[in-house]
Amino acid sequence: MKAIKMRHALLRMGVVLSGLWVPFADASLTLERTIPWPGVEGRIDHFSADVAGGRLFVAALGNNTVEVVDLKQGKVVHSLTGFAEPQGVVFLPELNRLYVAGGGDGTLRILDGASFATIKAVSVGDDADNLRSDPTGKWVYVGYGSGALGVLDATTGEVVARLPLDAHPESFQLEQAGPRIFVNVPGAHAVVVVNRQQQRVVANWSTGLAAGNFPMALDEAHHRLYVACRLPARLLVFDTEAGKEVVRLDLHGDCDDLFYDAGRNRLYASCGEGFIDIFEQTTADQYKRVESVKTEAKARTCYFTGNFLYLAVPRRGNQSAEIRCYRLGP
Repeated sequence: MKAIKMRHALLRMGVVLSGLWVPFADASLTLERTIPWPGVEGRIDHFSADVAGGRLFVAALGNNTVEVVDLKQGKVVHSLTGFAEPQGVVFLPELNRLYVAGGGDGTLRILDGASFATIKAVSVGDDADNLRSDPTGKWVYVGYGSGALGVLDATTGEVVARLPLDAHPESFQLEQAGPRIFVNVPGAHAVVVVNRQQQRVVANWSTGLAAGNFPMALDEAHHRLYVACRLPARLLVFDTEAGKEVVRLDLHGDCDDLFYDAGRNRLYASCGEGFIDIFEQTTADQYKRVESVKTEAKARTCYFTGNFLYLAVPRRGNQSAEIRCYRLGP
């Protein structure tokens, strides 16, 4: 009886037994399945998703391909070629189009979402990187070059504006109910705020001594912006109304993706050190790291869809490339 009670206690707590991780009974993430990713080499960059169609689109930068994953079948169904270091991807369901930013040639390619034929290739500038669309789906924004955001008409693919910045932009977030774009500019140790209606920079928030501010997430309801830095590894929380940092938290190293889960009041940070850090938000200014899920070294990009978190694991040594599918807990 004592042995049974002890086993139940260990299962509730979560321990390492014989080198295997036994998860918490109420774990934030549960690994539901792993999708093999044969033939993919090198660094993996960002994701997008066709939620209704059950597809993931992954920029396999080091492989010069965009990988299409069918989540219903649980396998990679297309490996799209012809890209030069694809970095940012975004799928617009309204148009059934996939937009891919190539860092190697500065080209943004617009693909048909069914046939994956190229509709248009647009030269936007060196090191075309992160992509976002506005809440209406009419505009696509791309970060590029030594410092700028390009604004494209999603339908025609025409570049309608270029918004200069102090240095190369990394992750950026657009308000849904307002006109602001929050942009990580690690070369300037800053978050730059752009008014997309006025097409100009309206604020500049310093990250202080924290450098390498690459990923970003937004909690618009509570007016909080989350910025993950690499040197040192920290999670910074900014008040978007006051325009100042209000909280600073420890984080695992080499974070490259960050998502805010409004339904569960959580943050998920995928870190190349080999962990997914999970933070719980109790108030707008109170957070605690409730779990760190062990993953693999260099597995630093992920995608959040509401009930699942998908993690890209690159091939490294004896570790094959794969997509890990985590179901989110209550």
